[in-house]
Amino acid sequence: MITVISPAKSLNYDDKSAIAYSSEARMLDESEKLMKVLKKKSPKKLMDLQGISENLGQLNFERNQVWQTPLIAEQSKQALLAFTGDVYVGFNAETLNESQVDYTQSHLRILSGLYGVLRPFDMMMPYRLEMGTSLKTTRGKNLYEFWKDRITDLINEDLKEVNTNLLLNLASNEYFKSINTKKLNAEVISPSFLDWSNGKYKVLSFFAKKARGMMARFVIDHQISKPDDLRGFDVEGYLFNEELSKENKPVFTRKQS
Repeated sequence: MITVISPAKSLNYDDKSAIAYSSEARMLDESEKLMKVLKKKSPKKLMDLQGISENLGQLNFERNQVWQTPLIAEQSKQALLAFTGDVYVGFNAETLNESQVDYTQSHLRILSGLYGVLRPFDMMMPYRLEMGTSLKTTRGKNLYEFWKDRITDLINEDLKEVNTNLLLNLASNEYFKSINTKKLNAEVISPSFLDWSNGKYKVLSFFAKKARGMMARFVIDHQISKPDDLRGFDVEGYLFNEELSKENKPVFTRKQS
């Protein structure tokens, strides 16, 4: 089973990596094409394009100007350790042992607007480019048209490499749309995580994101390879809810005390 997750907007390049192992991102030629377009954008144009503040527009303008290939080692960090959003808090990568690092590298993938598909320990320089961004390139009007089937093709190679036909989708809709499921050589399992609130179960974004990370880690810890084994996920109060679940769409619910 290969698991896909989304990246995060928040990054940590200040702290030293807790894990030494690293690898090179495999789609840097494509990233370079995108960055050539981004480098021409002023801070104001980045603000308008990405719906970000003036400070973030300036920060990402500066990031874009120094981005290069080969990546600058001193300004790079492994993706799984650089992202610090809720999913990554739930995953808690710093506590992986050596054998888990190897398994994670082959069985977890991070979808990225700039890097396409990242293995967890691929090095990356800081950036901000969400998959839903309407960035015009020679390939079309947005990133979905830019990446087209390139992301799907690489994930298909990874599925073949680990000899599985199962993809666990723990990514957001914005990012999972970058995968062409019609050309994907896998059965897709898409879990949901619901919390009890105001008399009913509902998706609470912060908790759901963290739960995606916790499930991704659960899969690594137990080397899950069968969909039914996901039912054993019981982290921080979440339990499989058979009544709300459908085929390939397991639901996990929690009533907080």
